[in-house]
Formats: sequence, C-alpha cells, structure tokens
Amino acid sequence: MLIFNKKADLARHLSSFSKIPIGFVPTMGALHDGHLSLLTASMADNDLTVISIFVNPTQFNNQEDLIKYPRTLDSDIEKIKSISEQIIIYAPAVEDIYEGKTVSTHFNFDGLENQMEGRFRQGHFDGVGTIVKRLFEIIKPTNAYFGEKDFQQLQIVKKMTEKEKLPVNIIGCPIFREPNGLAMSSRNERLSSNEKRVAAVIYKTLRTSKIKFKTQSAQWVTAWVVKNINAHPELVVEYFQIADEATLSPCIRKNIGKKYRAFIAVFVNKIRLIDTISLN
Repeated sequence: MLIFNKKADLARHLSSFSKIPIGFVPTMGALHDGHLSLLTASMADNDLTVISIFVNPTQFNNQEDLIKYPRTLDSDIEKIKSISEQIIIYAPAVEDIYEGKTVSTHFNFDGLENQMEGRFRQGHFDGVGTIVKRLFEIIKPTNAYFGEKDFQQLQIVKKMTEKEKLPVNIIGCPIFREPNGLAMSSRNERLSSNEKRVAAVIYKTLRTSKIKFKTQSAQWVTAWVVKNINAHPELVVEYFQIADEATLSPCIRKNIGKKYRAFIAVFVNKIRLIDTISLN
C-alpha cells in the first residue's frame, strides 16, 4: 500500500496515470463504514482510487472541536487495507497543504453558504472550498465522492467545482447509518453508549417529520421536531430547517414542483451531530 505525506511526491506518482480514470475520496480520518462505502464506489467506477486523510484546520470555527477531533491514522490504514491494498493514501501535515499560510480563500457559492451550517459556523465553507480545491489540484481526479450526510457541503462542492471550472465529476453517495439509525460520523467516536442510544431519536424524528410534511406546513413540522428532540435532556437542537434541495433556501410555502430536504444539527451534550433526509 502506498502512503504519501508530501503533495509533490504524490503528484509525481500520479502523473504517470493521467490517462486513466482516478477516483478520489477526501476525508478527515476516523474512518467508518460510510467512508469505506465511498471507497467501494470509487473502485467500481475508476481504475485508481486515492483517499486523503487530513484534519483541515480552516473549516473549524470552534478550536476545541478541532483539538478533540479524533485522529486515528493507524486504524484508518488498516480499514482501508480491508477494502484494497491498491488504494493510495495521502496523509499530509498542515504545512504540506498550506505552506505556512493556514488561511482559507473566500468563495462565492451563490448563497448556498448562508444557510444551515453557514449560519452557525462562520467561515466553515470557505475552509471546505479551500481544502477541496487544493486537493483537486494536487490529485487531479476524474471523479470525487462525498457522503450525502453533509448534503449542504455536497451542494457547495458542486457549486465550487462549477464556478472554478474544475474538470471533476462530483458524486454524492447515500448516508450510512448505525443499526439504530444514527448517521455514521467520525464524531460518533466521542459518544458514550448511552449517548448513542439517545441520539437515535434524531433519525427517528426525521423519518416522522417526512410523514408529517405531507399534510403539515414546514413551519408546523419545524416546531414539532424542535419540541420533540428538546424533550430529551441530553439533546439540544441547534437548528432544524426544511429547504429546497437545489438552492438550500428555506421552505416558506410548499411547491409541488420542488424537491425538499430536512436538515438538522443537534448537540448531544457537547458533541455536535448533523443529519438530513429527503422529504419527497
């Protein structure tokens, strides 16, 4: 298995594969089955697959969250090996990516960045756009794979790729869930067994909100979801929003011709989890 820590070495190696389809899975490590499903999808579509493992500092608006983010490189490598030893790993240091200037570039995502996560995590999507663009420039993938749990991020990466005219196909993949329905996330590593049990309420509530949205307004469903989840002492809703899938703008009045999606962020004690579900 090839593991690169320097972008120059990786780029040099990949230059000999310029005529074959390359798949790319960007991650921040602490890999779970959801990440592994992205690797499996990439291997099915491409002749070569690259995965990055890099905890990107510019997308964290909360420094405590950055410090506590799980870093499990040795375990991650073993999980990747279980899929294939032919997958190439890029695990750089911050210096290799940012070259002494750990700041993000400002992007215009046509307003996609101002909803949900963008309202509560100042500068987050500039950090996401910066690291994804740099990784695309280093790896030059044909296809890049992102999980739909971070649906807003998926839409923003598509927008950034379009506006920057980057020759990469962005492919969204289904959410992987724990047996109790909790969306798989690297942050789940920080949850106790009891917190995981309680957090199952999030997806259960989302599924019920989908049913209720058929007959109730977005405003009614929003109030019901917040009340239902906040009824659990360990849980606090940061936001719940029903939005147009394409523009991410809030649903004020339902339009039969539009696709809607529910987005939620919940604190389980001090651990922040997000989830989403299609309402159509």
